[in-house]
Amino acid sequence: MATLLHIKTSIFGDEGKSSQLAAKFIEQWKQTNKDGAVVVRDLIVEDLPHLDSFVIGALMTPEEERSAAQQALVDRSDEFIREIRAADKIIIGVPMYNFSIPTQMKAYFDLLARAGVTFKYTENGPVGLIEDKPVYLFATRGGLYKDNGIDFQIPFVKQFLGFIGLESVEVIFAEGLNMGEVAGKSLAQAEKQIVEIV
Repeated sequence: MATLLHIKTSIFGDEGKSSQLAAKFIEQWKQTNKDGAVVVRDLIVEDLPHLDSFVIGALMTPEEERSAAQQALVDRSDEFIREIRAADKIIIGVPMYNFSIPTQMKAYFDLLARAGVTFKYTENGPVGLIEDKPVYLFATRGGLYKDNGIDFQIPFVKQFLGFIGLESVEVIFAEGLNMGEVAGKSLAQAEKQIVEIV
């Protein structure tokens, strides 16, 4: 049975444009994967801890030495990693807030970056330990960034995903969403791209 993992990061929930594009992808995907399973991980409702000394300490402490609180955090990280490993495809909403990714998404990434679990260092540099699979990013922005040399968001996301082994990444852009007529054309193009992909 095929499994699609949907990672949601919009602070506007299902009303967010990245969530709506992901929903269209899922609708198309279900048509060709009638027995497939969609797993949803909504990072906005997760109340994820941001990176601090406790998080680092929990992830780096040997299992036999962890406190109950540290183990609970590691268990949560393990659950996120299992979801990614089990998925056949992954879709991620990536709205732009103040030129960057949602802070909840960064907190999630920090729980995925586990030395010896999701990546390792070698003489030739870091190697991702998660098996590669298709990842689709729905990049929604109020303005125009992709072709203006000021997109610091998607390069970072692709860098991180590649670091843990996910290198087959495709981006569906919907830009200019606060720019009147540009928004409609941009969303229409993104929806067309989704149909072509699925």
